[in-house]
Amino acid sequence: MTNKAPKEPKKISRKKQVHIEITETLTTALAGLKEILGEKKFESRIEKAARMLSSGIKPKKEKAKPTKKKDKSANSKEIADPALAL
Repeated sequence: MTNKAPKEPKKISRKKQVHIEITETLTTALAGLKEILGEKKFESRIEKAARMLSSGIKPKKEKAKPTKKKDKSANSKEIADPALAL
């Protein structure tokens, strides 16, 4: 007996989510065209149009973690300043 934990569903990328929404919107908006073209041609054209419309969407870039840099110029001034401080 092995108990497997249920798999969590994968997160859908933003681009794929928009692609699905475009496909659904075009399908409902162009229902009359479906009767003229037929099921197969209609679906292929809807997919092609949705692919073209969603091609401009770029995936999110991960934010780079800012690195803290030491200010070396402040340390070098402190060394040179004691001669001038007199």
